[in-house]
Amino acid sequence: MTTARAWWRQLPAFMAKPKSPWGGGGDGPGDNDDTGGAPDESGAGPRNPWAQPPGGRPRTGRVSSLDELLKRARAGGGGTGGGGFKLPGGASSRNLWLGGAGLVLVAWIGLTSFHVIGPQERGVVTYFGKYSGTLSPGWQVTLPAPISSVQVVNIDQIRSFQFPENEGANLVLTEDQYLVDLGYTVRWRIADPQQYVFELKGPDDTVKAAAESAVRAAVATTSLDKVIGNGKADIEAQVKNSMQKVLDEYQAGIVIVGVSLNNASAPAAAMDAFKDVSVAQQEAANSVNAARAWAQQLLAAAEGEAASFDRVYAQYKLAPDVTRRRMYYETMEQVLGQTNKTIIEPRGVAPYLPIPPGRPLPSAPQGGQ
Repeated sequence: MTTARAWWRQLPAFMAKPKSPWGGGGDGPGDNDDTGGAPDESGAGPRNPWAQPPGGRPRTGRVSSLDELLKRARAGGGGTGGGGFKLPGGASSRNLWLGGAGLVLVAWIGLTSFHVIGPQERGVVTYFGKYSGTLSPGWQVTLPAPISSVQVVNIDQIRSFQFPENEGANLVLTEDQYLVDLGYTVRWRIADPQQYVFELKGPDDTVKAAAESAVRAAVATTSLDKVIGNGKADIEAQVKNSMQKVLDEYQAGIVIVGVSLNNASAPAAAMDAFKDVSVAQQEAANSVNAARAWAQQLLAAAEGEAASFDRVYAQYKLAPDVTRRRMYYETMEQVLGQTNKTIIEPRGVAPYLPIPPGRPLPSAPQGGQ
C-alpha cells in the first residue's frame, strides 16, 4: 500500500514553473509551447488559449497544475481509486483528531461539572453511586460524570394523584357490610431529597399503595351513613395520619399535604336498592325525630307539673288549713265550672226554691202518709 504525500506539500512542485494560459509567462521563446501559449504567425502576441492552433490541428492540451492537484486530492494523493474527499493522513491527521477529542472532552466536563440549582430545587450528589451530599440553590460545581452525578429534586412542588385513575369503580367495604364506590385524591411533596432518592425504589408507587391501604382501613371502621354523609372529614384526617405514619416508618422523605374524598356513592349495580334503603332510612329517621319531639313535650309538661306541686307543697307546709281550703275551692271550681246549675245545701238551712207564679204550692203530708 502506497502512502500518498500530503497534497499541500506537493503544491510548491506544481507551482515552481507557472505558465499563463495565454503564453508569455516564460523567460524566452522556448517557454511557449503549442498549447495556445505561442504567438501567432504575424507576431501579434499570444493567442486565445481556447482557440484552434495554427494549421487546424486539434490541441493536445496538457493537464494543468490545478487539475492535477484536484485529481490527486480526490484520489487520495496520486492513486487511481475511488472518488470522494479524504482527510489527509500522517502526523497532521493525528493532531486534528487529538484536537477534536480534546474539544469533546472539555465540553463533556463543562456540561457534567457545572450545575444550576433553582430556588425550589435541591441536588442529590453521588460519587460512583454512593451518596455524597445535597446541593443548595445556585451555581454548583462537582466532579464530571461518570465520577459524580447529580439528581435534581423539586421540594416545593405539590404532587397529587387520583384514585381510581380510570372510570372504573373502586368498591370499599364499610363497617355495616355495605359496598361503597369511593374515589379520592392525595396531595404530597418531598421533604427530604436524600431519603426520597435512596430509601425507596418507587416512591410514587409507595405513596399510592399506602393511600389505598389507609383508605380501606378507615372506611372499614365507619358506617355507610358517615361515609356518604357528614363523616368524610373524619375519614380524610384518619387517612392522612395513617399514611404519614407508614411513610415515616419507611423513611420515605415525603409529607402528605392532604386527602380529599371526591366520590362516595353506591355501586351502579345496586343503585335502585340503595335508593330504597335510603328512603326507608329517612322515613325511620323522621319517625324517630317525631317520637323524640313528643317525648320532649311530655317531659316538659311533667316537669312543669312537678315544679307546680313543689311550690304548692312549700305553701302547704307554712299554712296547712288555708292551703287545703284553697286547693278544695280551686278543685271544685274546675269541676263545677262546666255545669249549668249548681245547688249547695248547707247544714240546718232549708234551701230556697223560687216557684214560678201560677203554679200551686205542694200540700204538706198528713198523718203518716
